[in-house]
Amino acid sequence: MILNFFKSKEKRHTIAFYNIENLFDVYDDELTRDSDMTPSSEKKWSIKRYKNKLRKIGYVISNIGKDDVKRHPAIVGLAEVENEAVLQDLVNSKHLEDYNYKFVHYDSPDERGIDVALLYDDTVFNVAYSKSYKLELIDEFGVEDLTRDILLVSGLFEGLELHLIVNHWPSRRTGDVETKHKRLKAAKKVTEIIDELKLKSPNAKVVIMGDFNDDPESESVKTLEKSHGLFNPMRTLLSLDRGTTSHNHRWNLFDQFLITHNFFERKKNALRYVKANIFDEDYLKEYDGKYKGSPYRTYVGKRYKGGYSDHFPVYLIVSKK
Repeated sequence: MILNFFKSKEKRHTIAFYNIENLFDVYDDELTRDSDMTPSSEKKWSIKRYKNKLRKIGYVISNIGKDDVKRHPAIVGLAEVENEAVLQDLVNSKHLEDYNYKFVHYDSPDERGIDVALLYDDTVFNVAYSKSYKLELIDEFGVEDLTRDILLVSGLFEGLELHLIVNHWPSRRTGDVETKHKRLKAAKKVTEIIDELKLKSPNAKVVIMGDFNDDPESESVKTLEKSHGLFNPMRTLLSLDRGTTSHNHRWNLFDQFLITHNFFERKKNALRYVKANIFDEDYLKEYDGKYKGSPYRTYVGKRYKGGYSDHFPVYLIVSKK
């Protein structure tokens, strides 16, 4: 019937998250420990290498979820960006310059100078509010342990209220057990942020994304999941031969999404969850050697590899009908 022409079509969009492994400019910031990412360091981080990194990361971002929705992601959470200048260079880079990406970023107190950020296509998502939440940690010597802030961005996604929380939780560098309490504290802080959102809007639709430095079954992630009855679509994606980052030939799925259960409501004019996946295309992997299949990194230690990142991106597909 001709009436079918007037029926509203389902719109699908990609929401992605990507830890892009040290997107630093080439200049030494005296306030942070970034001297190893300068031209005079052992890593010999140069303008040429920086531009190559921008081009490659831009190419990846432009293709996340494209097989599913036939367009670039509407939203991309990022970890390990140094400052606003590198984000501006990224959105102006070869593969992203024709899109309508804007970004939200706050400088965090992290000692290395790495932050989280949110890229968004402003033809799809309109930012109404953003806030950076400090994660207050004390080390074993009673000294403040500085780390990445947690970023909240709220706005209208295709005209519908949406809240996004971007994370990069404390690392396991000094040991999983030894650092576990830090990630539990991060989980508690995210729980408090969701409490704030639900106090103002009981049916708030929330996407929590990030590099949690913990797997789906880790106590920190499970604690967060249970706190607000969240759904973790990533749990079934971790296996012996698949994840988002690997260490000592063992896969982890540190990069995840958690979403509120109202993404499953069936009413009209609502944002709905469709699927989640790891964007682990072959070109993002080491193609030979003992690390074959693992993420093709920019650096391994101080040795320049010229790859993309030590993490694969992850993504959600959401729809509005």
